[in-house]
Amino acid sequence: MNLKPQDIVVLLRVFLYKEKSWSIRVISNSIAISNSEVHMAIKRCKDSGLINPVSGRVSTSAMAEFLIHGLKYAFPAEIGPPSRGLPTAHSAKPVSDIISSEEIYIWPYSKGKIKGISILPLYKTVPIAALNDSGMYEFLALIDSLRIGRVREVKIAREQLLQRINK
Repeated sequence: MNLKPQDIVVLLRVFLYKEKSWSIRVISNSIAISNSEVHMAIKRCKDSGLINPVSGRVSTSAMAEFLIHGLKYAFPAEIGPPSRGLPTAHSAKPVSDIISSEEIYIWPYSKGKIKGISILPLYKTVPIAALNDSGMYEFLALIDSLRIGRVREVKIAREQLLQRINK
């Protein structure tokens, strides 16, 4: 079974719950993905070795390896037209705290106020998931930096991502 982009969103949400108990419904509500789609995403993540099928915990080493080395090939960033939305990639925290860029990248979102170059999010509900949780927002923006960034942005995103995964 091949991974789908929404599986990464679900994987990050499960990871961010750490020791807290979670349910499919809790995850579904927090990232605006249906219960059945969350269930299938967790199954695909287990089949792919990203979630341990026995413990239900995220394999942090597998997740880090996939996000850093495989994500941009499995789910390449798609650039869209200029639009309004939420900042992402190196235009969002934490990378934007370290470097500044004239290029502003955003996820298109009707309630967003920032104008920039649009990047289609991994999944259509990414802006909602990001607004519901600042930690999730940072992870999603960091993986967009990995997907679209130049060498410097990718290096910073990789370091920031590993810091968060290894906490």
